[in-house]
Amino acid sequence: MVSLVRIENQNIEFKQEYVSDIKKEVMAFVNAEGGTVLIGVRKDGTVIGVPNPDDVMLQTASSLKDSLAPDVMPFVSIRMIEIEKKQVVEIEVTTGTNRPYYLKEKGLRPSGVYIRKGSSSQPMTDEGIREMIIRNSGRSYEEGRSMNQDLTFDTASDEMRRRGIEFGSSQMRTLKMIGEDGLYTNLAYLLSDQCEVTTKAALFQGTDKAVFRDRREFTGSILKQLEDVYQFIDLNNKTKASFMGLDRVDTRDYPEEALREALLNCTVHRDYSFSGSNLINIYDDRIEFVSLGGLVPGLELNSIFLGVSQSRNPNLADVFYRMRLIESYGTGIGKIQRAYAQAGKMPEFETAKGVFRVTLPNRNEIPEPQKASNRGGVDPDALDLRTRQTQQKKQIVEYVSENGQVTRKETEGLLGVGTTTAFRLLRELCVEGKLKAAGGGRKTRYVKGDIRVISGK
Repeated sequence: MVSLVRIENQNIEFKQEYVSDIKKEVMAFVNAEGGTVLIGVRKDGTVIGVPNPDDVMLQTASSLKDSLAPDVMPFVSIRMIEIEKKQVVEIEVTTGTNRPYYLKEKGLRPSGVYIRKGSSSQPMTDEGIREMIIRNSGRSYEEGRSMNQDLTFDTASDEMRRRGIEFGSSQMRTLKMIGEDGLYTNLAYLLSDQCEVTTKAALFQGTDKAVFRDRREFTGSILKQLEDVYQFIDLNNKTKASFMGLDRVDTRDYPEEALREALLNCTVHRDYSFSGSNLINIYDDRIEFVSLGGLVPGLELNSIFLGVSQSRNPNLADVFYRMRLIESYGTGIGKIQRAYAQAGKMPEFETAKGVFRVTLPNRNEIPEPQKASNRGGVDPDALDLRTRQTQQKKQIVEYVSENGQVTRKETEGLLGVGTTTAFRLLRELCVEGKLKAAGGGRKTRYVKGDIRVISGK
């Protein structure tokens, strides 16, 4: 015969009879340090017993199996014991290994997850649930169990089908969207239509944040966000036309490949355990991609320029690889730099605690001399720029005087500048009459011009 502790505490719960809420008490124990539920004992510790313990044990087992997830039965023992010569049903619970356990009908939210505190079972907060998932999984965010299990994948299915990739439950398991417990992982959540992670984009007037011209917040599956964000950026990626002889040269503000790689980089390497949004800021002279999470611990900024890469979300990266959105780890930064090889301006990469920023310069933005300050002064940076441009033009004219002609390619090598800068300097010299274009297309060459001074009467 078993003796009885007469009061409820951290590890003991009394129930006068079987009620459906017993599953909450069991869940609270399995999510904490374990405990015992006794059916047939009043709250004051009086033993009254149960008339039919076999029926109660069967009803209890069925309720636990049908109502709780993941399966708690490996951590639950249900048996009949005698206390004071009366039959009592004892439910002995040990700590579960797949916490948090939750009510299937409620999901991983406060109304569906309980934990034992003192002598009562209390609902957990959203933050508490997230911390328990991370603490008990010992894995990355994307491998953890999704707090929302009511997910749909219309966008993901359409994107996979468009790329000729099968996308069923077996493929989801292979992609690790479904975990070993048969439940959706956070990777599935990120790809689902119910994803609440967002990306914010803002278009500013000028080169600071003083005036907004447009702002957007993109929601839904991160695959949908990728497409929507890129379209927004593309609409604001203007094209500037220049003429070299009879040829028209169109140059977009930002290389499309650099935009694509920067967007993919901040999506794949983001730390999704942060509740904030990735930010994309578009100014007149640059576009910034700000990703939450910073570099993976153990890596330094110099490491990425050596081709070293360690993805924070390898499963997400694998999905993007299968979809042919990315080629391999560690190639994105190099592609961005190569896209600007002839631009004369290079992208910047910066990291700080919890953040990583990629800044792409506007290739068509030519710095203009700033207006005089309140004291009538002139910006020294503007003077330096004009002086440098004057010297570059002088070098080109001297080269033509010595060699009879110059090509755009030769100008790039002579000055150590990119294609856009070389075109601009040659065009300005033509407008000034110091040079003139001969030939056309790729064979265009520049020879000495005829400077004419026209005086009015």
